[in-house]
Amino acid sequence: MGVKKTYVAFLRGINVGGHHKVPMKNLREELEKINFKNCTTILNSGNVVFESDENHLENRISEHLEKTFGFPIPTLVRTREMIIGLLHLDPFKDVEVSKEIRLYVSFLKDDNSVQVKLPWISQDKAYRIIGKTNKTIFSVIDLSLANTPSAMAVLEKFYGKEITTRNWNTIERIGKY
Repeated sequence: MGVKKTYVAFLRGINVGGHHKVPMKNLREELEKINFKNCTTILNSGNVVFESDENHLENRISEHLEKTFGFPIPTLVRTREMIIGLLHLDPFKDVEVSKEIRLYVSFLKDDNSVQVKLPWISQDKAYRIIGKTNKTIFSVIDLSLANTPSAMAVLEKFYGKEITTRNWNTIERIGKY
């Protein structure tokens, strides 16, 4: 066992469109059963802040939750320090935000060697990947240019399916815990 740290687990594909329902109370209880402390969920989309003195947490969490809930729950884990670092980086500082602009952070399981020339801009200019650092991708969607840009399909094409995405506002909320 190591030193106790604060982590953030990002669960992929739960509570979306009525599928793969995982009540946040049950999620906290299940993580506490495997000895994680001070579990706090943020929103209903599978964001959990917790403390642990262990390493290599992603597989342990995914396996336990799949056994408990009966379906795969891919999980990506970052330290709280990494999240605070993203906030200090302020990757969207040069983006003019309006009601049509959405700012997203995508977390990769592995830092694959795919070389995408950044910034990458979709043909319709509705979706931009503006940066990447430490298994984290920053992107912007302009809903005034396209109603349903296929951002996740683009990210998966470039970086694979072991990825999960959160709105920048969610990352800011997580950073406050």
